[in-house]
Amino acid sequence: MAGLLLTRHEWWAIWDHTMRTTVSTLKGKTIAFAASGGLDSCTITRWLTEAGVNVVCVTADMAQPDEADFEAVRQRMLACGAKELVVVPLHDAIAEAGLDIIQAQAYYEGRYWNTTGIARHVIVAGMLPEMRKRGISVLSHGSTGRGNDQVRFQLVTNMLEPTFEVYAPWRDEAFLAKFRGRSEMIDYCTERKLPIKVTKDAPYSTDANLLGLTHEAGKLESLETPPSFVTPGMGVFATNAPDKPETVTIRIEKGRPVAINGAKVSAYQAITLANQLGGKHGVGICYHLVENRFVGIKSRGVYEAPGMELLGTVYSYLLQLVLDRRSRELFDQLSLMLAKQVYQGYGYDLASRIATDAVRSFAGLMTGTISVSLYKGNTYFASATEVPHSLYSEANASMEAIGEFDHADSEGFLRVLSVSARALAAMKQVTR
Repeated sequence: MAGLLLTRHEWWAIWDHTMRTTVSTLKGKTIAFAASGGLDSCTITRWLTEAGVNVVCVTADMAQPDEADFEAVRQRMLACGAKELVVVPLHDAIAEAGLDIIQAQAYYEGRYWNTTGIARHVIVAGMLPEMRKRGISVLSHGSTGRGNDQVRFQLVTNMLEPTFEVYAPWRDEAFLAKFRGRSEMIDYCTERKLPIKVTKDAPYSTDANLLGLTHEAGKLESLETPPSFVTPGMGVFATNAPDKPETVTIRIEKGRPVAINGAKVSAYQAITLANQLGGKHGVGICYHLVENRFVGIKSRGVYEAPGMELLGTVYSYLLQLVLDRRSRELFDQLSLMLAKQVYQGYGYDLASRIATDAVRSFAGLMTGTISVSLYKGNTYFASATEVPHSLYSEANASMEAIGEFDHADSEGFLRVLSVSARALAAMKQVTR
C-alpha cells in the first residue's frame, strides 16, 4: 500500500498546479489543445501562437456527423499556427461510454442522454496518452467560463493526471480583454485570413459526436425560438417522419445490444444503426430542455440522440421485466446519481466507479429480445421474448384466472396492512 501513497513532493506538485495558469506563464511552453476545428479552436490556437506558446492540437474522432474530413481540420489548425494536429480515434471508446449511459439510464433532467457530458470524459482520457508520449503536461480547451464543459475538462484531467495543468483561455483575463464573444473572434480571424467556417449571423452552435448533437446559444437562447428552428443533423422532425410505423427488433445479451433486426452488431455498429433507424422516424430529434448547469445558471439546449433514445427505451423495457421492487428502487437511485455525476464531470471518481459496477451487475441479468414500433417520434413497445430472468408471470398477473396467485391469500395480507392504517387514523395523523 505504501507504494500507492503520494510523496510530499508529489502532493506539493498537485497543489502547485492548482494555481492559476495564464498565457504569460505558458510562454515558451508546449501545450495540448483540445481542438474541434471551429471558431474557438482557430482563434485560441492563433492567439496562443502569437503569444509565444507552442500549440499541439488534438482532435477526437468520435464519429461526429458534422465533421468527417479530418484532413481539412488538420489544414485549418496548421494554418492557424498549430505545430501539429493529432487525431485520436475514439469510435469504440465513445460507443462503450454510450452503452454505460444506456445501462444506467443516466439521462439528466428529462431525456438529455448526457451525450456531451460523457464525451468530455472520453476526450480527456484519449488525449492524455498522446500528451504523455510528447512530454506535454498542460491540457487546454476552448470551453467558456459559464458552462459545464470547463468543469468536465478540468475535473477529468485532475483525476486522471493530477500533476498536469489545465489552461482555459476563457478564464484568462488577457484573453477576455481581447475577446468578448464570437463577434470579436470572427473579426480577429478574418483580419488574419484564417480559414474559419462560421459567420456573425450563425443562428446557433452545435457540438457533435456519435451519441448525439447539442445545439445551443445564438437564437436558441430566446425561449420564443421553437426547437423546430434547428436544422436536424441526425434525422427528421417527427412531423416529417414516414406515415407508416416500422418495427425494429433488438437482441440484448447481458446488457449489450448484440443484434438489430437479426444482424449482429458491435457497440459502435449498434449505436450507428440505431441512429439511422431512430432518426428516420424522428425519435430523439430536437428535444428541448431548459436545464440546471453545474455552475448554477439555467441554460436552454436542443438535443438530438436518436440511437441513445431508441436503445435506451428498449433497455428500459427489459428493466421493467427483470427487476423486483427493491432492486428497482436501488437502480433508480444509482441512475439518478450517475446522471448527475457524468453531467458534472465526476464520471471517473470513486462513487461513479462503484455505482457503475453495481449497474453492470444489474446489466448481467438483462438478456432478451425486444421489438418496438417506431412512429412519428415515438418508440412503442411491441413484444418481448426470450427474457430468461423475467419476473413477469402471465399466470400470476392474470385477472381472468386464479393461476398460482390465489386471490384469497390477499385477505391476511390486507388485515396486516390495516393495523397500521387504523392506527394512523386513531392517532389523528390522517387529515382530509
